[in-house]
Amino acid sequence: MFLATMYNHFWMEFSMIIQSQTHSLRPQTTAHLAQTMTLLELTGEEIHQKIENELASNPALELIDEIRCQNCRRVIPSRGFCPVCSTTNVDKNEQPIIFVSPRSSFRNSESSSTDEDDYPEDWSAAIEDLPTYVLRQIAPELTETERPVAAHILSSLDEDGLLSVPVIEIANYQHQPLSLVNTVLNLIQHSEPLGVGSPTPKDALLIQLEVLSETQKVPVHAREIIENGMDLLSRHAFNDLSTLCNISKKETKRTAEFIIENLNPFPARAHWGEFQITIDTPQTYRNPDIIVTRLNNHPDSPLVVEIISPFSGYLRVNPLFRKAITQAPSDKSEQWQNDVEKATLLVKCLQQRNNTMVRLMEKLAVIQRQFILEGDAYITPVTRAKLSEELGVHESTISRAVASKTIQLPNNRIIPLAKLFDRSLHIRTALKQIIDQEGKPLSDTQIAEILKKRGHSVARRTVAKYRSMEGILPARLRRSNSIQAI
Repeated sequence: MFLATMYNHFWMEFSMIIQSQTHSLRPQTTAHLAQTMTLLELTGEEIHQKIENELASNPALELIDEIRCQNCRRVIPSRGFCPVCSTTNVDKNEQPIIFVSPRSSFRNSESSSTDEDDYPEDWSAAIEDLPTYVLRQIAPELTETERPVAAHILSSLDEDGLLSVPVIEIANYQHQPLSLVNTVLNLIQHSEPLGVGSPTPKDALLIQLEVLSETQKVPVHAREIIENGMDLLSRHAFNDLSTLCNISKKETKRTAEFIIENLNPFPARAHWGEFQITIDTPQTYRNPDIIVTRLNNHPDSPLVVEIISPFSGYLRVNPLFRKAITQAPSDKSEQWQNDVEKATLLVKCLQQRNNTMVRLMEKLAVIQRQFILEGDAYITPVTRAKLSEELGVHESTISRAVASKTIQLPNNRIIPLAKLFDRSLHIRTALKQIIDQEGKPLSDTQIAEILKKRGHSVARRTVAKYRSMEGILPARLRRSNSIQAI
């Protein structure tokens, strides 16, 4: 089952691509927004290093040795949370307590005798790139002749996951018939993320629509609108689109909304790496960016969410330095003013970053409470686009806030924060359970039927895709292994 979402900013960007032939203007980004977005994307360790550099180079910036609430600026205990900003209705256990705490207090609460040298040099997980991710899915179905063709196609993908060279050029280079190249390309396009390797955004959307129609009803005119009205769709010109396709305006808008909500013209941006899989070695993380526990360790108590601050203390603009600007030497006045402006901007942007993280975790902790407490099978499918609508921010803000962050669950397991957006995790978990409990190896079609009875409507090819993601062999090979074991 394909549940990837077409986010509004993708369509805005797609519209800009189409209109770029006649327009060259681009929206300007403010310095505040640009720095906030940059800080939002950085991990705690990276921000810590940035602040250290700023403190060393900017005399207008200072770090006060006291812990203040990042929202209301009240002084709070070093291991506590703000009694005002983190209040919650204790009668509603699903409402979490959210607060920002200094990373140093977390480190000190751990084993303080642990030597830095006791840790491996590289604690980050090996992340697959998109070509490797796709190739691993389709490898069992490729013949020896098709493998070089697949490698050629996958190495020719652009940053959007679209094929950057003509298919005929690949056929000529590989000395293979065009039909064979198209066969391999079709296999790639139907892997995760759906539509990857398509020559154009239109082709990617048509592939996604085809697969989506296998498990749910799609609007009758969806294909026609994609094939004939992509430029009008990208500009939300619904009246012109209605005239072009000779359908009612109401039906046009309903179909367009379905396309925008369910399809993605840029496959590589569909968060295909949400459940990053490593080969041979498990993912290991050292210091989480977010820690989730239960209040007083009581099973029915609210969740307590600590967003780890990258520094201990209160960062501010030095008031004495600000006053000294009026008495600055003429050759230093402009430089001092720049220092104050840079320090002010950094403080404001850090505060905005924390506010965004707090708001994000307030929503996620409620939506994914059961997953946080009970495990993978209980994850609630949620998209960044949906969350951005609820928070009233751009979807790219959510993506940046989630990127590279980790979260420690109450059972002390540390996972990527992006895993809370893994829309297929519960289905893959159910699939593994079915295969673990099978007597005679089940085919992908049989597994699809069992999943359907359990409320997961997925196509056979989707089962094969999820099975490949989990490193599970097809039925015929599982059967061979069973025979050898006997």
